[in-house]
Amino acid sequence: MSDIDLDSGLARFEQATDFSVGLEEEFSILEPGSLDLAQRFEDLRAAANRDPILEEAVAGELISSEVEIRSGRGESHAEAVELQREVRRRLFAVAAAQGVALGATGTHPWADYRQQRIIDTDHYHRVEEGLKYVAWRNNTFSTHVHVGIRGADRAIAVCDRLRPVLPLLLAISANSPFLEGRDTGLHSVRSQIFTKSFPRCGVPDAFGDWAGFADYIHFLVSTRSIVEYTQVWWSVRPHLAYGTVEVRICDAQATAGESAALSALILACVAQAARDADEGRPHRDLPGRLIEENMWRAIRHGLDGELLDLERATAYPARAAIERLLAWTEPVRSELDIAVELPEANGAQRQRALVAGGATLAEAFAQTVAETQHTYAGSAHNTVEVN
Repeated sequence: MSDIDLDSGLARFEQATDFSVGLEEEFSILEPGSLDLAQRFEDLRAAANRDPILEEAVAGELISSEVEIRSGRGESHAEAVELQREVRRRLFAVAAAQGVALGATGTHPWADYRQQRIIDTDHYHRVEEGLKYVAWRNNTFSTHVHVGIRGADRAIAVCDRLRPVLPLLLAISANSPFLEGRDTGLHSVRSQIFTKSFPRCGVPDAFGDWAGFADYIHFLVSTRSIVEYTQVWWSVRPHLAYGTVEVRICDAQATAGESAALSALILACVAQAARDADEGRPHRDLPGRLIEENMWRAIRHGLDGELLDLERATAYPARAAIERLLAWTEPVRSELDIAVELPEANGAQRQRALVAGGATLAEAFAQTVAETQHTYAGSAHNTVEVN
């Protein structure tokens, strides 16, 4: 029996407010000295329940060494960031009181997934039972952004138009080069573990309108493929509970400034896609096999390699993805007063630069955790630059 109510989801989109924003950030829970993963979510959850803001904002996310916080709804990006800053401040204070640290990379650089415990909830018991090794292996941490979109057909049009944008956002956000004590050679091994392994994940098909999307969800339900909508793990999806388009492609960000800048860029992409749809700007639903070429390039090389202009079948430096997205979204960024200030190097590049400069993997991770502590718990406006 399914608890998916598409009619209620449709109604929420019809009543949604354009370009409201919600932020979700996932953190690893760490032993302060060794920086090993610490299975302490239940302790953080219990402590958070004594704080009325954290009680609403803290959530579990698969394993007991992970914690998620949610901003709630902001009417603008600035408001959502301010809400999240307060949640972060309280979470990091609770973590310190509980004797744990928090990390913000897409993967832990040396943890053994076989030692991690799935949290005790009905949802995650279903995930574990349904996926087994795929669920056990998924010790990953990400950043999600919700953007309100009024109109169900319009929300699907936005998701469709964002499909080729997703690899660019992944390359920009890549922050997981290390796993199991070694350099994987990838810039986002999180995406390889999660996006490439989970069913109904990654870049979805183009559905055209709400009816096409609803037909597919009905198929999944009728064939007993899913019993709840959260079993649809696409990298962009209409969220039935909130009336939002949720972008889920990005690694967790090492600094609060990067997280804010990335969410601003995502808001701009969603809003520009909506404006383009409203104005009837030409759009072609590219085959998934073409978008997957850029997905692989983003996973493998991040901002260090090349991405493909899929319309022209030509390559360009991946770093130019930032300029391309800023140029495309300039109209709506001006309209909504959205500022995007990304660092010179992303998380994966900075971690590798530390190791190339002579740091051990443990020392590089310790510096990254220190940046996370400083910016998320303290000066949340800071970003990091590496020359």
